Amino acid sequence: MFKFTLSALKISLLVAASCATASAQSITVVAFGGEGQASQAPAYYEPFEKATGAKVVAAEYNGELGKVKSMVNTNSVQWDVVQVESPELERGCAEGIFEKLDYSKIMPRDAFIDGADHDCGVGTIVWSVVMAYNTDKIKDAPSTWADFWNVQKYPGKRALRKGAKYNLEFALMADGVPAKEVYTVLGTPEGVDRAFKKLDEIKSNIQWWESGAQPQQYLVAGDVVMSSAYNARVTTAVKKDNRPLALVWPESIYALDYWAIPKGSKNTDLAQKFIQVASESKNLVHYSELMPYGPTTKESVQSLPPALAETLPSSEKNMEHALALDVDFWTDYGESLEQRYNSWVAQ
Repeated sequence: MFKFTLSALKISLLVAASCATASAQSITVVAFGGEGQASQAPAYYEPFEKATGAKVVAAEYNGELGKVKSMVNTNSVQWDVVQVESPELERGCAEGIFEKLDYSKIMPRDAFIDGADHDCGVGTIVWSVVMAYNTDKIKDAPSTWADFWNVQKYPGKRALRKGAKYNLEFALMADGVPAKEVYTVLGTPEGVDRAFKKLDEIKSNIQWWESGAQPQQYLVAGDVVMSSAYNARVTTAVKKDNRPLALVWPESIYALDYWAIPKGSKNTDLAQKFIQVASESKNLVHYSELMPYGPTTKESVQSLPPALAETLPSSEKNMEHALALDVDFWTDYGESLEQRYNSWVAQ
């Protein structure tokens, strides 16, 4: 009897200790801040915490791969899950700064839409960089990047993200290159020169933005009349704050963001559990309801309410005249193009 009681007591103590350890555990999840990250809390963090007893410590960054690389190279990794754009994921995976994922701990790879199942990352949203404008300032709505470049018809400042990516594509489309031919042209030295020459035309009219919250702030304040912007940020500003903003879907650029785990994370298993929970259909749909980005599993796409689906970059209508971000191009040429871009800005 005593032996049984002692064993039971030991088991009880072990279970209690295990629960205490689990509840004391935490992972650091890093994303891009703003409404997008705020919406991750009810959609992903809370279901994960409920399922595991572990806590999510949220942090934000601007997508700089160098910060992750520095942590990995100095064996001082403090982040467990990082939201990354597709070219950075591809480059980081090739350089060995992200863990290879075990999909048996997440879900079958064929459960995801095309392109969302990567060796080093799991797609979490489909998003677009679109043109946005202030409807109080512009009554004759622009419809192309050529309009964005037309400072005579649409006088005033316009905002672009501070970087080569997206802007070189927009510049070529503004110069008359069809969306489907953009990367063919940009893949030549002459095409790159052409894009920078086109950017020269409006350089004095550009106000640069770095964080996703800035474009709509600039537009509402009247600092700029048009801006490139993340689709969901603008849609949310219209719906929640009744801002006088509108989107132009044709010639937008769409891509995926992914969850990745920095190489050397001390919580790899827990990090993969977070990705699994964040990839559940009900949680992806909930996130799309909070932030109008497209979900990344086949089940979640089918589960979207029709009225919501039409407002997302993943809708057939919005993709019709859009350009898919060429990840291979930016993996191969991104570093040199960003260096050239930085030199161009500094001139």
